[in-house]
Amino acid sequence: MSTPEPTVTADVAVVGGGLGGVAAALAAARAGATVVLVEEFSRVGGQVTTQALPALDEHPHIESFGASAGYRAFRDAVRAHYGGTANPGGGWVSRLCFEPAVAGRVLDATLAEAKVTVLTGRSPVAARAEGGRIHDVTLTDGTVLAAAVFCDATERGDLAPLAGFATVTGSEGRDAHGEPDAVPGGPDPAAQQSFTWCALVEHHPGADFTGPAPARYAELRHRLSFDIAGWDGGVHRYRMFTDGPDGRPPFWTYRRLRATAPELAVLNWASNDCAGYDPIGDPAGAERAGRELTAAFVHWLRTEAPREDGGRGFPGLRLAPEAAGTADGFAEAPYLRESRRIVVERPVTGHDLAPVPGRARARHLAGSLGVTWYHVDLHERTGHPDPVYRETAPFTVPADALVPRGAVNLLAAAKNLGATQVAAAAYRVHHGEWAVGEAAGALAARAALDARPVGVVRDDPAFLLAVQRDLVAAGVPLAWVADVPPDDPRFAAVHLAAAHGAVEGERAADLAVEPDRPPGPEDLAALRRAARSLGADPSLVDPDRALGALMEDIVR
Repeated sequence: MSTPEPTVTADVAVVGGGLGGVAAALAAARAGATVVLVEEFSRVGGQVTTQALPALDEHPHIESFGASAGYRAFRDAVRAHYGGTANPGGGWVSRLCFEPAVAGRVLDATLAEAKVTVLTGRSPVAARAEGGRIHDVTLTDGTVLAAAVFCDATERGDLAPLAGFATVTGSEGRDAHGEPDAVPGGPDPAAQQSFTWCALVEHHPGADFTGPAPARYAELRHRLSFDIAGWDGGVHRYRMFTDGPDGRPPFWTYRRLRATAPELAVLNWASNDCAGYDPIGDPAGAERAGRELTAAFVHWLRTEAPREDGGRGFPGLRLAPEAAGTADGFAEAPYLRESRRIVVERPVTGHDLAPVPGRARARHLAGSLGVTWYHVDLHERTGHPDPVYRETAPFTVPADALVPRGAVNLLAAAKNLGATQVAAAAYRVHHGEWAVGEAAGALAARAALDARPVGVVRDDPAFLLAVQRDLVAAGVPLAWVADVPPDDPRFAAVHLAAAHGAVEGERAADLAVEPDRPPGPEDLAALRRAARSLGADPSLVDPDRALGALMEDIVR
């Protein structure tokens, strides 16, 4: 049987156009690679477009540090569309809430400027691979895509198994790594988190959009409420438009995306959090269940939700197809909280992200290619209904987590990184997905342009350092440093040195490095270790020079 000739070729092919895929494509193009980006649905953007969830889940320092120049440019462009308004939607869950169409326009323009070829409405159906190398990928429309390096940024982690690489789903189980938040015992692939089929609704006071009760409404009615069972074991109570009885802000403004009339909000709440299904193995069945649950929630809001005046229902809620970019106001795609995860030599675990006494950062992981931070946020898992909220410390994106075991030219670039279910639940949000994708894209470009297998990033320090230099040159932080921004001439040196452990000294308890201060004994020891990791002479660490100058010395 003859093999079809490739119809599209590139240095780097990114399969999946969510935030991870977009970031990967932009990073690879920025590094000089030719890039093709393939997206299953009609638009790129994932969470901020097709999943109708452009209320950004981010870490608390996002406005000042801990984000790349590329991610910051995306946020700035969204705000510029609204005339510089800091939070156009005014949603209280996030510092930045906005409409999906705005995100789509910003991302389309950015990809076009970067000369990324974008193919929408297509997904992978087959991959031809041998010896850990993917030769080409066939898409649903018959396109055969060839590339030097492939990035799997699909929402379900589809490309890796198509190419024969091992993946895991659900929970590895507590026995695997001793994570207290893993399900008890051994692996449970079915213990996937709930997902949400979001919908966008406008508020038109005085109007009545009530219709007949949707399918399964009577069966689902008991799940519909403003009340949320919290991670603290209590019940958090909310009202529609005013603060709740315990002072919690209104449900309506939780994820409000438009603050001008008619106001627009996305429905992503405990009431339409769909559990007990398999969105990875049975996407059609999960879609049906997720849409039915959200339809029931819309009907409950219109007819039965308690009003502040003692009445019931808000009939002026209108599904907003124009805002959703769909025919019915429901999102084009589900919001999945997890995907298949690649199998790597050593996955990131919940222990790696946990706060460490006396330290401001999580434990040091070698090979950092970016930073992100969010708490472990595990929603109900099939068979394990209790949610998990676990604090973490600021953490990084290690190169090891991007390379599937045995891969020559495939990288994970989204929620499918090599992490346990517990750890992945802290990487999965908007900024984390972007950081993972950006790291993968930079690594992919360097591997493609240098004709190197992606796995050498684990055992060739010079190659790792080359990728890290590409990233810092593009304004990507490699460590949690509060006081050396990208416009500081020492940015590259400080972040390269910090990524190799140079901030493990006296000020490890603070995110501020204070590069102008004299080093202490622990600083000097950390700097010498970092010098060895960077392939530099430890004797360069002169105790009479300032900390920042020493960092510049060892990364020269």
